[in-house]
Amino acid sequence: MSWDWDKLKEQQTRKAPGVPPQLNELAEKFKNIKLPGASVLIVVLLVLFLGSSAFYTVDVDEVGVIQRFGKYVRTTQPGLNFKWPAGIEKVTKVKVRRVFKEEFGFSSMRSDGERTKFSATSEDSNVALMLTGDLNVALAPWIVQYRIKDPYNYLFKVHDNRRLLMDMSEAAMRLVIGDRSVNEVISKREEIAVEAKNILQAELDNAESGISIVTIEMKRTNVPEPVQPSFNEVNQAIQEKEKLIYQAREEYNKAIPSAKGEAERTIRAAEGYALDRVNRAQGDVARFQSLYAEYQKAKDVTRRRLYLEMMSSIYPKIGEKIIVDADQKNLLPLLNLGKQRGDQK
Repeated sequence: MSWDWDKLKEQQTRKAPGVPPQLNELAEKFKNIKLPGASVLIVVLLVLFLGSSAFYTVDVDEVGVIQRFGKYVRTTQPGLNFKWPAGIEKVTKVKVRRVFKEEFGFSSMRSDGERTKFSATSEDSNVALMLTGDLNVALAPWIVQYRIKDPYNYLFKVHDNRRLLMDMSEAAMRLVIGDRSVNEVISKREEIAVEAKNILQAELDNAESGISIVTIEMKRTNVPEPVQPSFNEVNQAIQEKEKLIYQAREEYNKAIPSAKGEAERTIRAAEGYALDRVNRAQGDVARFQSLYAEYQKAKDVTRRRLYLEMMSSIYPKIGEKIIVDADQKNLLPLLNLGKQRGDQK
């Protein structure tokens, strides 16, 4: 069978309905297209650039500060916003809801493994070393957490807000710790943190920094490592002293109240005895006066009655007595009378 090459070529060159054009056909068409001029292309690109720079988005935790030719004009809220294109207006986004943190005297680990340092200079390596009011040296690291409350002041009133915050934080902390002893610095960290926060906030407001201090947290306070053994010995001596004082107070609290109770009991007993003696004396006086009044009325009868009453109270106490006549010569039978009477019974 022989092929008709001319007929086959003609069929391939014809356009069948629904068949896409070949690459060579597309190349021929693009060659015939005339591209626009360079000026039109520049205008299109410029319009696209200006349009993209006129719209911007502000996140929920920040605001946008707009500057027109470098001058502040307004502050925009979160969402999609419009401004004049770049070169006319500029937007600076400030995170007003984020809490920032600065660390003094130590470095912490981030979640990504990098260390957050409070300063990049070697001069601040001893920032946590503080001179206390009793001329001791304490190692007092702390953390300052803050928020941007005024974006305008934060951007335009202070050149370096972070440097200002760090310097004023250190100054406030040294001022507070300088008025306290080393034991107070170790045991009263919360009180020191509150006082330092108030001082720092007042200074930042005075400087119009636009920063609001959220909290100041004092970390574990100690003394420098070279003097740690001596400081521990001093603490042990102080604890031993306090222990002896507490023991002495305990003994004092036991002995003194007991002695006071015994003295009070003795005083009350003496007062009771005195009251009894006074009452008895008053009763005896009243009895004597009544007897004297009766004696004045009937002296003989009263005298005899008193004598008999006295004898009746005395005789039962002296026991059995035998009274004999002085002229009696023979006493022996009389002395045995009681015994014989007892035997008969």
